[in-house]
Amino acid sequence: MKSLLEIRRDLHKIPEIGFQEKKTHQYLLTIIEQLWKPYFKIDTWKTGIIVTIAGKNPQLKVGWRTDIDALPITENTGLPYASEHPGFMHACGHDFHMAIALGLVAAFSQQQPENTIIVYFQPAEEGPGGAKPMLEWMQKERPDLVPNYIFAMHIAPEYPVGTVATRPGMLFANTSELFIDLHGVGGHAAYPHHTKDMSVAAANLMIQLQTIISRNLNPLDSGVITIGKMTSGYVQNVIAENARLEGTIRTMSAESMSLIKKRIEALCKATEIAFECKVEIDYGSSYYQVYNQEQCAKALLACAEETIGVVAYECPPAMTGEDFGFFLKDIPGAMFWGGANTEFGLHHASIQPDEDLIEVNVRFVEQFLRHYGLPRFNRQ
Repeated sequence: MKSLLEIRRDLHKIPEIGFQEKKTHQYLLTIIEQLWKPYFKIDTWKTGIIVTIAGKNPQLKVGWRTDIDALPITENTGLPYASEHPGFMHACGHDFHMAIALGLVAAFSQQQPENTIIVYFQPAEEGPGGAKPMLEWMQKERPDLVPNYIFAMHIAPEYPVGTVATRPGMLFANTSELFIDLHGVGGHAAYPHHTKDMSVAAANLMIQLQTIISRNLNPLDSGVITIGKMTSGYVQNVIAENARLEGTIRTMSAESMSLIKKRIEALCKATEIAFECKVEIDYGSSYYQVYNQEQCAKALLACAEETIGVVAYECPPAMTGEDFGFFLKDIPGAMFWGGANTEFGLHHASIQPDEDLIEVNVRFVEQFLRHYGLPRFNRQ
């Protein structure tokens, strides 16, 4: 097998978006098949892969999930192993996540674990969301693949390599995409009274949306509505017939997400009346909160404290979104941030995580998964 550093760089070259990870899927299978042992079992779901590693004396099935998709971002790192797929990039560290997961499979191929370990290579985390349908398929068609506990990590640019940062309870927010299309009547700029101007309607609605957090959400709660893109019209002397707002919603509770969506819908209806137009809402991909089971999160921190070269840190929650939350909704488990030590943030075209994080996290996670639920590490 190639080194994990070479594997990560190979994967970095072939970024693919959700449910289109065909090259990635084949590359992963090639490596996994090189590691195959009689106690291994390989299943596939869409472009995802599930590796079951039977334990010698299994009392539990412990899951480890990694994501495999990339983002529609043009890379700007200048690296010799930069993306070979124009317009796409592993800008969220999933190439690192995959390398770590393959490192775990390699480690378990060399020494069979006591408990059964299941490693999930999940597609489409960035969108439209692979965790929910993958889990639903397992629950309905393959309950043998559903673990008793499940864990995952995500790289964190702001933390030093070797940091394991997590917390019991809320780690990542509930998230939802937001797309609003407004349809009116276009016309000549000199005859506005014959039109229904969607530039004005969209601008008014965008301002109104910003009142939801300040005037409808409990001040002791947290939420975000960001409109990152607004488009309307196509030339300076024609009144826009259509307009579009694109944004995101983030909340620290499922109840607040529901409240915000109700208010958005009410403001859109009011816009229809006020501007005599039609307004359509599409929430796109919506991700459930990443809520760590208390004992599982404490187990990660306890193991980190006991591991040489690793630092445990109980971190604050973040407004980041992650579809791993759908796993944690039904299965006890936890996620942690793994330090990546890079000046650029997630989804940045120039992000270059420190490759030393691969070895550190393979060593830490292997020990954690081997010991979780056993008498010497009885933290479940």
